[in-house]
Amino acid sequence: MSDFVLMDGDQAIFMPTFGPAVVVVRPGRLAGSGPGTINGKAICVDGDESKVSVPGCMYFAGAYCVPGVGTLKIKQLAGNQKATKTKSGSKPMLLKGGTFVAEFQVTAPAQQPTAAGPVPDAMTQYMGSGSFLTTNMKFTGS
Repeated sequence: MSDFVLMDGDQAIFMPTFGPAVVVVRPGRLAGSGPGTINGKAICVDGDESKVSVPGCMYFAGAYCVPGVGTLKIKQLAGNQKATKTKSGSKPMLLKGGTFVAEFQVTAPAQQPTAAGPVPDAMTQYMGSGSFLTTNMKFTGS
């Protein structure tokens, strides 16, 4: 099944729910590294998704109501987000597809206020999801 090819500047849109954590999300930007171009922008190929990083996102989780901070990343693409036939150079092109697996890496834990003092969130990462938003509405790959 074909879908729109992703290109430099397209966005990774993260959902705010990461298990018990709620993250104040911001979009990430893809940087295309493929040799091919669409409208002068480099095509995104396999591996470009691993470079998406959105640091400085606030979060809270359950009783940990004093916000913490972390970084959003793409952990794993869905099967329909990497072309099986269409390539740029020797690498498969990235496609809009469905929903990818996202990871939120805690850099400063949220805190739970207690009478004895604040208790930090012990979790170092949370898993969530996201999808791609592309401005390419013409060129497809499969």
